[in-house]
Amino acid sequence: MTFTREAAWQLLTEYNKEAFHLRHALTVEGVMRYFANELGYGEEADFWAQVGLLHDLDFEIYPTEHCVKSQEIMREKGLDERLIRATASHGYGLAQNDIEPEHQMEKVLFAIDELTGLIGAVAIMRPSKSVMDLELKSVKKKFKDKKFAAGCSRDVITLGAERLGWELDILMEKTIEAMRSCEADIAAFMENYEA
Repeated sequence: MTFTREAAWQLLTEYNKEAFHLRHALTVEGVMRYFANELGYGEEADFWAQVGLLHDLDFEIYPTEHCVKSQEIMREKGLDERLIRATASHGYGLAQNDIEPEHQMEKVLFAIDELTGLIGAVAIMRPSKSVMDLELKSVKKKFKDKKFAAGCSRDVITLGAERLGWELDILMEKTIEAMRSCEADIAAFMENYEA
């Protein structure tokens, strides 16, 4: 039986209620879909997107067991081990998680999870509150300011770029582009969802 996008959303919202977490999940879903198509994995774009949507499944309710509890939940639901492993790999280095990102998809997720949070924080400080007119130099400036969006680990972002074999600027630029590709759809969805 195929695990549909609708089923993934239902699972996500069973464990996540806060708009902030749902918006982040949708952003990472869209960014993962973008990168799948951009990097030649278009036939797996739906799978990459599901990994993005569900990557923080357990974070809202079980923050201290992040990437561990999600594996239990997904196994109880009978989900594909590839999905379970991929979502957990983005938390590599956390106290209870030694699942190292190996596949290109896992490396992308590891690299962009924290970065989408940082870029989103930069965007909402702008008059437009959008990534559409966001420039790389603005993100780089805020990246250097450790007090800005302090919860977004610069070390993880930097390590993510290294794991991909990309310059940090390239990762940032591509992630901005990826976020542009899905921003309008996410905003419309969240507006209706919250109404």
